[in-house]
Amino acid sequence: MKTIDKIYINGEFVTPQGTEYFDLISPTTNEKLGKVRLGNTEDTQNAIEAAKNALKTFSKTTASERIQYLKNIKSAIEKRKDDFIDVMTEEYGGTFQFASVSYDYMLKSFESAINLLNNYDFTKTMGESEVQMTPIGVVGIIIPWNSSNGFICSKLSTAIAAGCTTVIKPSEMSAQQTQLILECLHEANLPKGVFNIVNGLGEVVGAEISRNPDISKISFTGSTNVGKIIAKEAVNTMKRVTLELGGKSPNIILDDADFSKAIPLALGAAFMNSGQACIAGTRLLIPENKLEETKLLIKEIASNFIVGNPKNPNTAVGPMVSEKQYNRVQDYIQIGINEGAEILTGGLGKPEGLENGNFVKPTVFVNVTNQMRIAREEIFGPVLSIITYKTEEEAIEIANDTTYGLQAYVSSSNTERAHRVASQINAGRVQINGIGHDPMAPFGGFKQSGIGREFGTLGLEAYLEPRALIQPK
Repeated sequence: MKTIDKIYINGEFVTPQGTEYFDLISPTTNEKLGKVRLGNTEDTQNAIEAAKNALKTFSKTTASERIQYLKNIKSAIEKRKDDFIDVMTEEYGGTFQFASVSYDYMLKSFESAINLLNNYDFTKTMGESEVQMTPIGVVGIIIPWNSSNGFICSKLSTAIAAGCTTVIKPSEMSAQQTQLILECLHEANLPKGVFNIVNGLGEVVGAEISRNPDISKISFTGSTNVGKIIAKEAVNTMKRVTLELGGKSPNIILDDADFSKAIPLALGAAFMNSGQACIAGTRLLIPENKLEETKLLIKEIASNFIVGNPKNPNTAVGPMVSEKQYNRVQDYIQIGINEGAEILTGGLGKPEGLENGNFVKPTVFVNVTNQMRIAREEIFGPVLSIITYKTEEEAIEIANDTTYGLQAYVSSSNTERAHRVASQINAGRVQINGIGHDPMAPFGGFKQSGIGREFGTLGLEAYLEPRALIQPK
């Protein structure tokens, strides 16, 4: 049983002013792992003050100095690979496969930030004027539980590259993972106040970050509903916001695709991170005349999907993060049944032998229309809806008929055709014949999937403000 009773402010592990504790529960067994002491409004204000003071000097550091800080963090993380994978599987229930990929992405965050600093020109000429790209200020970073340390690394590395200081509010459910990354960040020996981390509730710590006038920008990843609350609060002090929100990603398999390859890929896209991913391909669009072939392939592949202990390297789907999330997914499966969709695989209840954890049967629905709630609302669990189409044009229309637009997928044996279709989908990223991540390409959403972009040059510039020096001749 582990008790985490420290937060990190101004280069030191300190005891929070807050006295409330939050229990950390294993998603795999529902047994108590430990507890975390939560910070309060005063703790958050102290963290913001530390970041504000640190900004005075950190904003003036050189690119080479920032590169060294990024290298220090990366080096500290590299020493703890097994620890990062172990704590993610234990506390979050992320599969060994996902935790391993997540760890690699953490390192890539620092590599890409270093790459940016080696190539980005912070002083530009526009027209006849000098334009200086200056650090935006103190950044509030608010992140969810489905890849906690991955989000900390991607956002913090960008903030450091830009010369900004930060106050980070991770999910209180990720406290053990946060403690581990904190130890690495502390070892990296950054100037005091450059990063501050406060464990706490969204309505307390997150709310203070959203309203405090000394925060210049918020970078948030999470649900669309919470993103709207943050944006409304942020506008009162004209904070800049980057919001990476929900998704209901379409996966179009065109009629010329190799279905023996495209269907396994589709299930991988739908059930990635046990379905707890904003980019999960949860709407599978297939040609009407390929439905029977698709059903046979899915039944065959799904029967080999291992659901269970996330520490098993062969496990494809682990538990939901909490009992609340498990119940949410069960409710949506029932909604799908009530709406008249047909269960092809999976269904209600827990898989046999996994009754103690928050395990869901990976569920695939057929006879789904795009107007059903299971096709329109983000479920955040291993639930896939199959929707048929008659023509390529109809497939594109169905794909775009959503309030979301974060990611999409297209499969075709003709790469030119796939490219043409992908170019018509309203999504921030479209994966063609595969699933990949480019840390130098922008990531973010159309419509209600968010505002702004992360990663690469566009992601860096979201942490910068342009100042034009105009000298009339």
